[in-house]
Order: sequence, then structure tokens, then C-alpha cells
Amino acid sequence: MTALGLDFGTTNTVLARSRADAAAPTLVALDGESAVYRTALCFWHEAGARDGLAVAAGPAAIGEYLAFPAESRFLQSFKSVAATASFDTAPVFEKRYSFEQLGQLFLAELGRAAGGALDRVDRLVVGRPVTYAGARPDAALARRRYDAMFAGAAREIHYVYEPLAAAFADASALDRPATLLVADFGGGTSDFSVVQVAEPGAAGRCIPLAHAGVGVAGDRFDARIVDQLVLPQLGKGGRYRSFDKVLDIPAGWFADVADWSRLALMRNRRTLAELDRLRRSALDPEAVARMIALIEHEQGYALYDAVGQLKRALSTAERARFRFAGEGIAIDAEVRRADFEAWIAADVARITAALDRALAHAGLPASAIDRVFLTGGTSLVPAVRAPFEARFGAERIASGGELTSIAHGLALIGREADPTAWSHGED
Repeated sequence: MTALGLDFGTTNTVLARSRADAAAPTLVALDGESAVYRTALCFWHEAGARDGLAVAAGPAAIGEYLAFPAESRFLQSFKSVAATASFDTAPVFEKRYSFEQLGQLFLAELGRAAGGALDRVDRLVVGRPVTYAGARPDAALARRRYDAMFAGAAREIHYVYEPLAAAFADASALDRPATLLVADFGGGTSDFSVVQVAEPGAAGRCIPLAHAGVGVAGDRFDARIVDQLVLPQLGKGGRYRSFDKVLDIPAGWFADVADWSRLALMRNRRTLAELDRLRRSALDPEAVARMIALIEHEQGYALYDAVGQLKRALSTAERARFRFAGEGIAIDAEVRRADFEAWIAADVARITAALDRALAHAGLPASAIDRVFLTGGTSLVPAVRAPFEARFGAERIASGGELTSIAHGLALIGREADPTAWSHGED
């Protein structure tokens, strides 16, 4: 049997393959290079392509966008809308795509990058968050969308909580029993699993005790940076005239710009027409014009890259510079880590509350946890690590494989005689 673990993440996607004749799962090199594949799509017009639109995913999507930004539509973080009932379709040029269709296009491109590895799968184990992103996430809706996305991908398809998969990966390296807490910090969600790990060789070595999660993670931190450094130049806090009244510009415009899953979707005829009407009535029309230019000239990825560079720099330094230059926008500002931590303080508090719920559901105090394993790119943010060090002590905290541990664990679960013991579908 060939089992494949698929960590379909908000920011990155990773595959790990497990064969019966192999001692351990192996990561799948995508396009013969890295095992980490950006969860992104890029569309452009091309004669002869289906619906007249060509599509690329992963690094190829980024390459196409960078070569022809004005002629492209670049979509990222689309996993964030999986459980959002208000999301219907994404406008891409003259066509609209449902979540399922975007997922199928991405999966097809991922399969090509994997050299056909997705064509020969007996058992596919897919990671899913404990709590989906969104204001009112609908887990049953996300399950239906995932089912449609992965239909026909394997004889068996199982869904497993992402932190539980990371627990399997971490437990494979343990040589003793332990009570393990795994925290997975991704782009869209922060999720926790408490797992009892038995001695090596024991049947059913990982026994889940409790799970909790919250739809707050790296993308939310990005939004805080955009809110503080970019949106004031795009009209945030500004006003416009409506007949004989002067009103605040609706906050929804700025929330969309700061959300990677929604920013790219703003480049459509209707939205741009509404923004142009707002520009004509705004007290500061040039600020709204800058917002329109950011959208029209497909500057979303460049902004995302600048924000990511700042966030990574502040993970290792007390100060860093934020630099972004777009159409009519030029920002060069020094940012202190203390300021960034103040911006995300409420988000970190929600993450910490989810951690406490996981412990409460397990009926365990922090002192009963033998080992804490942190994974996911956002786990590198010092403000995220600090509550764990305060509760558990640095000596009990381990990390590593921040981008690959979940896929590795999913593939390990795929080797089990009955993966349904660890599967989670609708909540």
C-alpha cells in the first residue's frame, strides 16, 4: 500500500509518501526541488487554454505573477475561506471559481509538480485544522468542500487534525512514554492537541486526549502590520461626502485589503467601480486612488512579501525596517519588535486561551505535560513562544520541521492498520 500525507496549508503545502517496504515516510520533492510548495494560484489569458485561462500553482504561480503582474490574477491563502458560508465564488477575469474548483486546479498542478505521485495513491491522509479560519466557520461546509476537492484522489481519504499529525511525527523520535502537547501555528489557524504517547512498539502508541483551536495565526499578524503601516496611506481613518453628510469611509474596504484571501478578489469590475465612486467623493481622493492602484496593478504579492520579511526579521531582531514600494505608495519605516507585539497582543491572548482550553479538555494542569512540540512558521514569533515558556519552561519545549512535520505525521498515520481511529471529519 502507498499512503500519502498531504498538509494542505494556508501558506504552504507539503506531501510525504509512505510505502509498505520503506522504514519511514519520505518527503516528496516538488518540481524536483523543495518539498514545500506555496499554496497559491496564478491565472492569465492564453489562447487554447481551457476557458481561455492558463493556470499555475506553487513557485510557478509566483514566477508567472512576477513576470507579468498586470496581466495576472494571483490568489493566495484561499484555504482560509473553506468554512466561510458567505464565500460563493472568486472572480478571476471573466470567470468565477468555487472553492472546490480552485482546490481541484491546485491539486492538479501539485500532482504534476510531484511527478505523478498523486496518481498512484491507495490511501490519502489530509490534514485539517481543529478550528477553521473565519468569523463563523462552518466545519460541515468545509468538509463538503474538501470532499469535492479531493474526490477520486485515492481509494481511501481520511482527515486528521493537523496538530495530531505533528504529534505522530514528534512521537516517532521519542524513546519513552510521555504526555505531549503539540501546538501548530499556520497561516490561518492555531491548533492544539494533547496526546498520550506510550512506550516504543506499543500498539496505538499515540492516544489523543483533547484538541482546541482558534482561527488566528500568521495571516492575522500580517493584517495587523498592514493595518498599522499601509492602510493609513490608503485612506483608513478618512471620510467622504454623501449628499449633505460627511461620513467615515467604511472599514470593510480596509479589512479586505489586509486579508490575503480577499485582496486579490478585489480586482474585479464592480469593486473597482465602487472604489472609483468613493474616490470621487472622498475628502482625500489621492489616498483612495492609491488603494485602487494597489489593487489594479496586482501589488498583493509584493505587499505580502514585504510584510513577511518584516515579520521574519522581528523574530530575531529588536528592530527591523519595513519597505514597500507600489503604485503611488512608498513606505520605509523602522518597526520595533515591542510595537509589533503590541499590535498582535489581543491575537496572542486568543491563541493562549485556546491553549488553556486544550489543557482543560484534557483535564490536565500544565505541570502534567512532559513535552511541548511547537510547529508551523508562526511558532518562530517570540510573542507566540513566550506563553509556552512561561507555562511549561523552556526545557520542556521542542521544535523543528516547522513546515514539514505535519505531512510526515499524516504519512505515518497512513501506515496504521486503521487510520479512522485518528480521523476527524465534521464537528
